[in-house]
Amino acid sequence: MNKIAIIGCGNMGLIYANSFLRYKITTKENLLLVEKNEERQNVLSSLNIGKVVTVNNALIKECNIVILAVKPQDFKTLAKELKKVTHENSVILSIMAGTEISFIQSELDHKFIVRAMPNLPVEISMGMTAFTPSAELTHDQIRLVENLLSTTGRTLYLKEEQQLNAVTALSGSGPAYFFYFMKSLIEAGIHLGLDEHVASILTKQTMLGSFHLINNGQKTPDEYIASVTSKGGTTEAALKIFEERNLSNVIIEAISNAEKRAKELAIK
Repeated sequence: MNKIAIIGCGNMGLIYANSFLRYKITTKENLLLVEKNEERQNVLSSLNIGKVVTVNNALIKECNIVILAVKPQDFKTLAKELKKVTHENSVILSIMAGTEISFIQSELDHKFIVRAMPNLPVEISMGMTAFTPSAELTHDQIRLVENLLSTTGRTLYLKEEQQLNAVTALSGSGPAYFFYFMKSLIEAGIHLGLDEHVASILTKQTMLGSFHLINNGQKTPDEYIASVTSKGGTTEAALKIFEERNLSNVIIEAISNAEKRAKELAIK
């Protein structure tokens, strides 16, 4: 049975804890919730999903997986204590944004590091998580991490760590782009005279249906666009504005800017 320590039990840490228990990756007895804040410790204890300990607890040394779910700016201080109680063969799984593998290796004096980038839909086990391991990990260790991450949705193995900046910009930040477009569609419906709840229902179901269609169908996005678009019709009239305003180029520029910012924020 896997023994897992989750360092930092905020929203994402608890998502992983509950997912691991639900899929029987571990048990309450073998799950450590590592938290420094005393008030937060009391909250975690009341949840009764694992043992609540501090970062200097010797039980961490028994864990084959240690998950770093803390803020990147807090890691350097935390690492001084954590390196004392981490077993040399443990796999460290980091979901800290912008924190490079080499930096974690250096601060913890530890070889086996995996860096992952999940996104918001992990909350409902529909997330997308890309990950990349340090060169020292074995095939079995990589499969173990993949199984852990798969409890919250789909996973994607990346050979090159530098690609995680693009992942951060595309899928990490991606939910916000879809929410932004949905918000705009709803506002357009209201502008056209629909009640807000009507515009919201139409928008949500249209997006849901469109996703399932392209996910299960055989056509490309361009082919599906053509399926909806009649010459001289309403869809063509809307798409004409998108093209005139170069919406596609705006989206590419925006996501490129997000990747640039990811590189700037990287902790090396």
